[in-house]
Amino acid sequence: MKFATKAIHAGVHPDESTGAIMTPIYQTSTYVQDGVGNHKGYEYSRTLNPTRHALEKNIAAIENGRFGAAFGSGLAAIDCVVKMLSPGDEVISTNDLYGGTYRLFTTIFAKYGIKFQFVDMSDASNVENFVTPNTKLIWVETPTNPMMNIVDIEAVAKIAKKAGAMLAVDNTFATPYLQTPIDLGADIVMHSATKYLGGHSDVVMGILVTDNEEISKEMYRIQNSTGAVTAPMDSFLVLRGIKTLHLRVQRHCENGAKIAHWLTKHPKVDKVYWPGFESHPNHAIAKKQMRDFGGMISFTLKGNNIEDAHAIVKKVDLFALAESLGGVESLIGHPATMTHASIPKEEREKTGVVDSLIRLSVGVEDVEDLIADLAQALN
Repeated sequence: MKFATKAIHAGVHPDESTGAIMTPIYQTSTYVQDGVGNHKGYEYSRTLNPTRHALEKNIAAIENGRFGAAFGSGLAAIDCVVKMLSPGDEVISTNDLYGGTYRLFTTIFAKYGIKFQFVDMSDASNVENFVTPNTKLIWVETPTNPMMNIVDIEAVAKIAKKAGAMLAVDNTFATPYLQTPIDLGADIVMHSATKYLGGHSDVVMGILVTDNEEISKEMYRIQNSTGAVTAPMDSFLVLRGIKTLHLRVQRHCENGAKIAHWLTKHPKVDKVYWPGFESHPNHAIAKKQMRDFGGMISFTLKGNNIEDAHAIVKKVDLFALAESLGGVESLIGHPATMTHASIPKEEREKTGVVDSLIRLSVGVEDVEDLIADLAQALN
């Protein structure tokens, strides 16, 4: 099946008892058994719930994997991956990454004896310089948050395989509609399903997908043992969101391209970060491993003044000043004081997260209205 067909049909079937075309919300904690151990595949909803199970099969299919697991948040999903490691293991991570991931790595897991190295992966060969016999996980974001750097997944996958390490890719910005890391050699794909998969800013959820049976066993063991699972209603909402993922993301991409090019011509804008530009350092890699370039854009202002940035994000009307991304509505944010505030200023600025950097999550509204809104705020 092709993507749009899988998004709508994979993992879901009409309800056997009623014929309902939409997957029911099984709002139950437990399941009656005919006898001890004689059940219909479900015993307790922390372990398995029919609504969540349908979502997990659906997301696995559109990521071209076999095994999916849904968690209470994106960070809970990342937490599961790191719990596959042991004290003394080492992780190589993208240096430009979501602030919550950085916080989880450095303030939670580092104290349990896991070592983290944050590396510029724009040149994939640079990763090899940090590999040691203790390297057990390479963590990649691409496009990165918020600098829109592109990492060559296939090249890093070869390095990970040679090192005997797992490769996990945060695919939140790209979505499986634009990029399928498992096809490029990744062992695990992670999504904050809060974002594009849900698509309507009404749910918080994380997803893991793998095609590796041994990794899946560990993934499900940790999911069940720690209990950070998502709820049936949230599973229903994301399953519904995925049905229109291809339609929404295509519009995000179209609007994003027009706004990115418009920003480059504005006299108050200094730099625009978007992988669709031919001038982007890794545009060729983006073109190779992505089907389009997404609706996430970051830009800086001339003068690099934090007060100017704060004034602009407050002055917009259609763009909502808010955390998160990937909903149908357009959002605007100031990474240095919002999503990436947990990263020390010195570390932030090394990767380009300067005081005037503004991040846009371009929605699916009429693009002329969005451009007019940015124009009045900038002017």
